[in-house]
Order: sequence, then structure tokens, then C-alpha cells
Amino acid sequence: MSRYRWALRPGWILSHLFVLACVVAFVSLGFWQLRRLDERKTHNALIQARETMAPVAVESLLGPGAPPSTIDGTVFRRVTVTGSYLVDDQVLIRNQTFDGAPGYEVVTPVLLADGSAVVVNRGWVPISYGDDPTKTADYAPPTGTVTVTGLVAASEVQEGLAASDPPGTTKLPFMARVDVDRIQQGLPGQRLLPVSVTLATQDPAPGQVPIPLPAPVLDEGPHLGYAGQWFIFATLTCIVYPLLLRRTARNKEREAREAEWESSREDDLVSVGAASGDAAGPA
Repeated sequence: MSRYRWALRPGWILSHLFVLACVVAFVSLGFWQLRRLDERKTHNALIQARETMAPVAVESLLGPGAPPSTIDGTVFRRVTVTGSYLVDDQVLIRNQTFDGAPGYEVVTPVLLADGSAVVVNRGWVPISYGDDPTKTADYAPPTGTVTVTGLVAASEVQEGLAASDPPGTTKLPFMARVDVDRIQQGLPGQRLLPVSVTLATQDPAPGQVPIPLPAPVLDEGPHLGYAGQWFIFATLTCIVYPLLLRRTARNKEREAREAEWESSREDDLVSVGAASGDAAGPA
């Protein structure tokens, strides 16, 4: 243990604590990714279970002002929406991609028979369509009564540093997300359901645009791989740092031996010089 006494100096103690904190952080991040994996599996199982249910009329599941507990129980349910599109209340959702191409998602409320309305995400159009007012007719919804089948989606909210939509009661032609609450504020004359419906099929059939959005991806994501990486980092740190300490100890021992050898050599030279001086002195 004496060969590592230098490792108890304040500077090295700080180094030990830093490495320990890194190991704890790496292990914690690994378990966090495993928890994310479990959440993803649970999420996928929920989607699969609800997608297998027979579609029902959306207004039979919830109405305007439904509580969050009711909303949570309807997300990813297959539903039918029968009514007429409110074309004048259509909104384009900015910064949406499809197969790597930029564009917009087209969101149009549908007026239901009971007088309420539900926001329907009709799909994606290329950016050239959304930026050109003359092309609005190319992705206009059909007139008259339509029946949409799709999946219920929760209203989207701003997270972190994501773009925001201006508050107020002004109707917005462009928005950053499918925020049903903000759409409702701009449509005081409508009673919107607190969810949206992502279109899968429509009768009558839609045109070439908008392109219906794909179903949710049910893979497990990269979480298991990320967890393995964090655990590998922790393991390597536990292996490499002791080896670094061992190498440092060997270097210090070698330096000490070299210093001792140099000191002994100097002492010998001094002794030889002194002996030579005595021999050369007066007889």
C-alpha cells in the first residue's frame, strides 16, 4: 500500500471522486435507457391492443371538455368520423417531413352530426403545395358527407425549445403542431373534441395529396444499444483507471530509483574527489 501513498494527496483524491462520479453516472444512464426500453415496450403493447379493437364513432368515446383520464383511454383507438369538412378552418402544420422531404401536415376539422367537431390530420403535402396559395385546391378535402377511419391522437403541446404558436383567439393558418386547444381558441364558434384523428382511410377516397401518414412505428428503438454502451463505458472506466494508477505508481518508483542512483553516484564522485585531494596533499 505504501507504493500508492501518493494517491492519497488532495489532487489525486479529487481525481478518484471524479472517476467514481463518472462510473455512477454511466451506470445510471444505462439503467435509464433500460427504463426507456420498458416504457417503449409498454407503449407498443398499448398501441397493438387498441389497434385490434373494432372502430367506433369518435363521438361515442368522448365529447368536448372530456377529462384527461377519458382522453388517455382513447389515444390510439381506431375510430370513424362522419361529417363534413370545415375547409375554411383548415390549418397547415409546419416543418413536417415525409421520406426525408420537407412539407406540411394538413389538419381540417370535421363537423359531426351532434354539432361538435373533431380535428382530422389528413396527411402530408410537399412544401411547394403549402407555400403556393394557388395550389390549395389540389389538396382540398371533398365536399359533402365523408367518413374517415383513423387513430385517435392526443393534442400536442410545446416541449423544451420547440417552436411556439402565438397565443390569442386569432385563427392561425399555420401552426407548429397539432395543438387542439390553440385551434379551439381560434374557432370560438365550434366545439372541438379535445383530440385529433389521424386519417388512415376515407370515403370518398382522397386524392393523391395529402398523403396519409404512416401508422406508428412499433420497434423498440435504440435504447438497448445505448444501455449497453453506457455499461461498457462504466466497465472500461473501472478497468482503465486502476491500470493508470498502477502505471503511475511504477513510473514514480522508477523515478525514485533513478533519483536515488543519481544521488548515490554524486556521493561516490564526491568521495572519490575527496580521496584524490587527500592523496595529492603535502607530504
